[in-house]
This record gives sequence, structure tokens and C-alpha cells, in this order.
Amino acid sequence: MTEDQARQAIIDLALSMTGHGINHGSAGNVSMRWNRGGGDGFLVTPSALPYDQCTIDDIVWMSVAAHEPVIDGRRRPSSEWRFHHDLYAHRADAQAIVHTHAPHCAALACLPRIQREGIPAFHYMVALAGGHDIRCAPYATFGTQALSDHVLAAMADRRACLMAHHGMLAIGASLEAALALAIELEWLARTYAQTLQLGGPALLSAQEMDRVLEKFSSYRP
Repeated sequence: MTEDQARQAIIDLALSMTGHGINHGSAGNVSMRWNRGGGDGFLVTPSALPYDQCTIDDIVWMSVAAHEPVIDGRRRPSSEWRFHHDLYAHRADAQAIVHTHAPHCAALACLPRIQREGIPAFHYMVALAGGHDIRCAPYATFGTQALSDHVLAAMADRRACLMAHHGMLAIGASLEAALALAIELEWLARTYAQTLQLGGPALLSAQEMDRVLEKFSSYRP
């Protein structure tokens, strides 16, 4: 894949999020790890530009540097570039990141109970996020380092999380994998919300979730 092809793939995926029911308008952002020569970096959607107006030249490249990252692009990067940057810096398994304002994820993430407990093991597919539950990162103003720090902590040993009063985030080994996990997380959020309306679900045991995680570790097409 060339860099131009990678840029187009990011735009195509961002455009598809609305059709999948996990985003709307210009909300959310998408990125993909992309190294240039010996420099570790990533490509990310621009700030405030609707996806249907994006061209490959609007995608921004940023370095994964310890302090001030290099920014290469004619537009400003997504206002949420900090948690993209920090996840790539700390997670070798993150090759792509999808952040959306998926409606059921966002609704749950506004509830005090979810902010404390996350989504528990009500369904075995919760394990797709990497653990026994799906955590909710505490609220901080969008685009801040505080929010990035909260996201990084919530993502420890996980591949997805909710974000309080905000939305959700998923990482993957590819753009397609990150999108698939984001779609699954929205389904889990919707289904969990439905169980709460019916009185609340029974939960799977820690032992069963361990078995599911072990099976997922070797589950390949």
C-alpha cells in the first residue's frame, strides 16, 4: 500500500461509519499507523472537515515523538490527536484507531453506573475488547492531555473503551479490524442498555470469561 492509498483507505472508512450506525456528521476521527523511513508516525483525519469533503491531501501525518510531534499537512490534525499519538506510542498492537460518537455507547457513557463499572460480562462478546469488562474512561475536555491520559489508562490490556460523556474508541491490527470492533462495541452497548431496561442482566463468571478469552486468543478465520 502506498501512502496515498492509505490516506484514501482512512477516508473511505470514515465515510462508512455513518452507514454502520456508529457515527454522524464530522464527529469522531480515524487514524492509521504509518512510518516514514526511520520515523514512527501515523496518518489521521483533519480537524472539523466533513468526511465527504476530505481528499487524500487533507489527511495529516504526525510523528510519534516523545514531546512535540512533527505535523505534516495542509490542515490541522483532529482535535483528538493526543490520544491517537499516545496510543501509538505505548501500544505496539495498535495499527489503526477508530473513535466515534456511537449513540448507544455515548448514552451509556453518560450514566454514573457505567462511568464507575463500565460494561460488565453480560455477554461473552465483551471479551473481544480484551478483558472481563469494557471500561469507561473518565471525562475530560475533548482534545486535552487529561483526556488522553484517561483513555490510555482505560485501554490498559484492552482494545476498546467507552469515554464518559463522549463516545467510544477501538484499536485494531488494521483499519478493518478497528472498525469491526467499534461496530461490535456499539451492538454490545445497545444490547446492554436493553437488558438494563428489563431489570438488568445476569453476568458470566470470571472463570467463564477466562475460557472465552483463551478461545478468542486462538480464534482465526
